[in-house]
Amino acid sequence: MIYVLLFWEFFKIGLLAIGGGLVTVPFLFELSDKYGWFSHQKLADMIAISESTPGPLGVNMATYAGFNAAGIWGGIIATIGLTLPSLVVIVWVSKMLFRFRDNCYVQTGFYAIRPAVVALILGASVQLFNLAVVNVLTAILGVAFFAAVHFVKLHPIVYILLGAAVGIVLEL
Repeated sequence: MIYVLLFWEFFKIGLLAIGGGLVTVPFLFELSDKYGWFSHQKLADMIAISESTPGPLGVNMATYAGFNAAGIWGGIIATIGLTLPSLVVIVWVSKMLFRFRDNCYVQTGFYAIRPAVVALILGASVQLFNLAVVNVLTAILGVAFFAAVHFVKLHPIVYILLGAAVGIVLEL
């Protein structure tokens, strides 16, 4: 039964999460509250790991959340559930878009989706900020890393490794 539930929940997320991996985060918070498959803190850890590993964030999150809820098969089923709507929609849209790409209603529809995507990403950012900044030290580290990323141009992997090392040393 959990496999059907995992597939269905991640299928819905895959169907509605237009705009990239961060758009899946509010849906994952809802799953956390609804089913208790993982805590909000565990979700923050999953996001950090998913951002640090190769591959799309949403797919990594689905795999990790499914694995956390129901083992290897849970990870596989959640990943299939998340990616199946995209596959179907991409095949369908690619056939239809060629026919209707110059249609003003299609163009307007694409423009209308953008504010909703921005709102979902901002909402996810606020939730992650509340999970990540838990005391003065984490706030200072957040500001320091933000400044470093914008003013000291290093490869992103350097910041990921440095952040992991600081987190381990300071036991965050």
